Amino acid sequence: MHLFETTRKSIQKIAAVGVAAAVLVFIPTASFGSVDVAIGISVGTPPPALPVYTQPICPGPGYIWTPGYWAYSPDGYYWVPGVWVVAPAVGMLWTPPYWGWNGGAYVFHAGYWGPHIGFYGGVNYGFGYSGMGYEGGYWRDGAFAYNRAVNNINVVNVTNVYNKTVVVNNYSRVSYNGGNGGLTTRASERELAAVNEHHYQPTVNQMAHEQSMRADRNQWASVNGGRPHTMAMATVNERRNDQQQRIANGVHSGQLTPSETRNLENREANINHQISSDRAANGGRLTPQQQQQINHEQNNVSRSIYDDKHNAATDHFGSGEVGQRQTNQQQRIANGIGSGQMTAGEATRAEGRQQQINQQVHADRQANGGHLTQQEHQQVNREQNHASQQIYNEKHNEKSR
Repeated sequence: MHLFETTRKSIQKIAAVGVAAAVLVFIPTASFGSVDVAIGISVGTPPPALPVYTQPICPGPGYIWTPGYWAYSPDGYYWVPGVWVVAPAVGMLWTPPYWGWNGGAYVFHAGYWGPHIGFYGGVNYGFGYSGMGYEGGYWRDGAFAYNRAVNNINVVNVTNVYNKTVVVNNYSRVSYNGGNGGLTTRASERELAAVNEHHYQPTVNQMAHEQSMRADRNQWASVNGGRPHTMAMATVNERRNDQQQRIANGVHSGQLTPSETRNLENREANINHQISSDRAANGGRLTPQQQQQINHEQNNVSRSIYDDKHNAATDHFGSGEVGQRQTNQQQRIANGIGSGQMTAGEATRAEGRQQQINQQVHADRQANGGHLTQQEHQQVNREQNHASQQIYNEKHNEKSR
């Protein structure tokens, strides 16, 4: 018996509509008192393989890991990053969503919160979700205990931990059940019983998280070739670390010029300032409207990072002494961004200084047939020494992202 046997007729009806139209069909998520949880259909096209990624450190007690998954929009499949989410109530566990072949179409079955883990297609999402049940932790005396064998836990932040080895027999990265090449797992009696328990829908933050990723073209499989730019996040709306790492990578590779980097860092600094102000005005939290606004602005920055890294503007400073110092300074700034030792504002100032030095070097070389005079060399070295000391000071002060 398939998990959704009781709703086969309704699903087949929906599938028939989808096959006839050959487009994605959206239907509202039904009450979780029933098993009708299909919310969309992708006709004839299975989702890509699950990407391999590292789980961020658990931010604190009470957070449950919700693994990443492929969702679908009119633009195709897009990756919703795995993220730590506060459970909607004590005792609730997360059953991940999955895609299943039914009635000639790939049907999306939404995830949900409940007292027990239900069926999620046998998909090995990792981090305790091996395809059946959940071995990442359990509720004990009103608190969640974390299995460190499968979760990234810092015992300074989370002390309710244990270690239990988890044997995984399914190492497949296949992300769907049934169809051509899909998994053949069927629901167990326990998973069938879990369907009829009282469930909670995905939280408001989870839904906003999915919509935010849908708006970010870097998450689309058609753009990233199945390797999303953002694979996992520590918490919902916590995209700053990922954006900073992408900027750092662009600086290191030379794909981002100092001017482009300065602009991006300035925008990140403005977003950070906005978040700080909004939280200060709302008791440390963001309202849903503020979260949507931040997501919108981060989506714009994400697109700009992509565009700047793929345009023709690059910075390769050459192999000479001056060029090597410029490259070293950029690498130090990139390392400071990536490690969190430099804030967006500090990186903006550092990039501004590098931009001024680079412009000066460029102008001097143009005036001297592509070379620098001895005096110009000395002047550039003095300015780079000063910039080097400032980078050091900013990386070793108490400010961090």
